Amino acid sequence: MRRLFVGLVCVLLGVGVQMVHSASLTSTPGQSETVYLNRHLLFLGIAVSCGYFASCLPAAFLKKNAMTFYVLLLVLLVAVLTPGVGTRVNGAQRWLRVGGMSLQPSELGRIILPIVAAKILTDLRAAGGFGLKTVPRTLLPLVLVLPLVAVEPDLGATVFLAAGFVISLFIGGWPLRYFIGSAVLALPAAVSLLALKSYQMKRITGFVAAWKDLSQAPWQIRQSLMSLGSGGLEGTGIGGGWQKLSYLPEANTDFVFAVIGEELGLAGTFTVIVIWVGVLLTGRAVLRPLRRDSFEWILGTTLVIQIVMQALANVAVVTAMVPPKGVPHPFISYGGTNLLVNVVAIGLVVGLSRSANQATDATAASTDS
Repeated sequence: MRRLFVGLVCVLLGVGVQMVHSASLTSTPGQSETVYLNRHLLFLGIAVSCGYFASCLPAAFLKKNAMTFYVLLLVLLVAVLTPGVGTRVNGAQRWLRVGGMSLQPSELGRIILPIVAAKILTDLRAAGGFGLKTVPRTLLPLVLVLPLVAVEPDLGATVFLAAGFVISLFIGGWPLRYFIGSAVLALPAAVSLLALKSYQMKRITGFVAAWKDLSQAPWQIRQSLMSLGSGGLEGTGIGGGWQKLSYLPEANTDFVFAVIGEELGLAGTFTVIVIWVGVLLTGRAVLRPLRRDSFEWILGTTLVIQIVMQALANVAVVTAMVPPKGVPHPFISYGGTNLLVNVVAIGLVVGLSRSANQATDATAASTDS
């Protein structure tokens, strides 16, 4: 089952290479098309190497160094907000750049925060349970990180990081009463975070308009729906799409799924969705032998759900099911930090799944002796 899980991810990575190249084509052919592909292959090579390394890390190492990873995350988030250190693009300061490479620290939180949450839960359970006094300690890592990400500003990353941490707490058995109490206390902060700015309000009104009068919808939504619709059942063929030729914005990143719809048709988009269902099912299956209260199971399950949830969010944006927000499609969108984080997450899941086999082998050996 583990091989099938990794194989499905490899299929998505292969689709990503092909679609990044195809989606990078423009109406004025030039070297930029090859540049995008070459850089994506470079990112992919780095990501796969890091993913393999992550698969070799024992769960004990991750748990022991969870707070070290967390401190590193805080340092990077502070650094990205420091004038002269972080890079500002289109009014948002989210990146650290060294030479020709860039890093988005908030993306690293999608791995580090679940590690921290899983460690806290297992430590508390071993120490006697989830008493009321443990609530501040449990939520403190999230409380410190979210404001740093929100002021970048990056509302989408803020929501995703919070969701990943909450998923870890939920599947880790954190009492429901604490979720309710924390939600009530966090309501004022959530309201202030979601206080809509002009550009956010325009996204909301444009989303509503897309379902009433397509001509009033935002440009990217119109072009995305036109791409999906023009593909029909079988699509125009790889490289045969027209919307990416300077019409569809972010064709090789946030809206690459629309390019799949145009060039591979409904058959292509449906196949990608089926593969994602397979990733979810096989990911859960490889972790099934683990104890439900173990660090390995909590972390591995959270990582699998997070990746699939991101893919679902991307498809929802591309199909105008939710307001437009920059959400790359895991493994398929043009690479960078997001590609690295998702491949490393898969590597961690594979490594964590081996813990069950190792435990079984150890039990069998002790029984034989």
